[in-house]
Amino acid sequence: MPDTSLDRNLAPAVRDALADTPVVLLSGARQVGKSTLAARLAAEGFGGGGARSVTLDDATVLAAATADPDAFVRSFEGPAVIDEVQRAPGLFRALKASVDADRRPGRFLLTGSADVLTLPRVSESLAGRMEVLTLWPFSQGELERRREGFVDAVFSDVLPAAVEGPPVPAADLRARVLRGGYPEAVARLSAERRSRWFASYVTTILQRDVRDLAQVEGLTQMPRLLQLLAARSGSLLNYSEVSREAGLPNSTLKRYTALLEATYLFRPLPAWSANLTTRLVKAPKALLTDTGLAADLVGLAEAGGPGDALWGNLLETFVAMELEKQRGWAVRRFAPFHFRTARGEEVDVVLEAASGHLVGVEVKASTQVTERAFAGLRALQAARPAQFVRGVVLYGGTEVVPFGDRLHAVPISALWRW
Repeated sequence: MPDTSLDRNLAPAVRDALADTPVVLLSGARQVGKSTLAARLAAEGFGGGGARSVTLDDATVLAAATADPDAFVRSFEGPAVIDEVQRAPGLFRALKASVDADRRPGRFLLTGSADVLTLPRVSESLAGRMEVLTLWPFSQGELERRREGFVDAVFSDVLPAAVEGPPVPAADLRARVLRGGYPEAVARLSAERRSRWFASYVTTILQRDVRDLAQVEGLTQMPRLLQLLAARSGSLLNYSEVSREAGLPNSTLKRYTALLEATYLFRPLPAWSANLTTRLVKAPKALLTDTGLAADLVGLAEAGGPGDALWGNLLETFVAMELEKQRGWAVRRFAPFHFRTARGEEVDVVLEAASGHLVGVEVKASTQVTERAFAGLRALQAARPAQFVRGVVLYGGTEVVPFGDRLHAVPISALWRW
């Protein structure tokens, strides 16, 4: 069972932001630990100490924040933590006015269970005044009390020659993928208890947070849509195909997926192309943001079964989301993509640094790797030889093995042990 009082790997980045920015928004799905982290930072004394904490999940507090946002914000004489701020969008205008009058850093630490930057006028009202950081469910490193350095390692000049720690058996890797990273789900020892938690969690999100973002007609269709997306996690997202299976018009489908993305349940992984214009028209990959939830939705079990046909895609989703989590603390700034050529060569995840340098990451469930596993990485290397730093195939083996110029097979445990 994880100790939720432990420092999260994102915490230093939040502390740094509070030290030089008036407003910091800690965003992420419900039940990932935002309030716990915010409470810990308040206890440490950001912004001069004595932070007052309120939550807009409290009906009385929400009524006050909605009725008179300016008076609500003025009521905080020192630093403040405002939890679930997306429930009162009118607060952002009041926060802007308050911050414009007093630009001291660390005045407000906000948490939100929906992407408030999708709300009208929010992104403009606090531009240059607010830093946004995303907290995801536990990473594998956090569960092992490690701060992962995989991203910085694969962008470095010399790749580490080995991976610390014992090998990760296939059963252990499967267990990691199936439990996901939500603290409450990880703490439940049986698959049945986790499944019950996931069911109630989805119901809460769809009936509460989605309704907060938009008045959605036919909300009963959303669980079915989420299940269809879970079955396609790690695969190309064909909106027309999903539209037919879900029985939803294409326009409605895109609206619903945008809502699932805004509540951090779903994330499209865009295509990488050397031509920036081409990226915009290529299909993204669908990713459910937690593999425990995705596995539960498609019936993938620890003992195996019919859902095993989806195991490879779910493992790819697991890797992609672990890399997404590491964006919060990696020294190297990067954006994730996927890569696919007209000939069918593909790379599961492409990490593009702000400098334009590229690292390709391919995922294989097998314990052995052959030259064929590097076809997509070689195609990426050929597309941008000067920018290509390295290609790695993450696999179920135990050794770091070179496969040619800047190409390596690497144990999947390097993802959280480097």
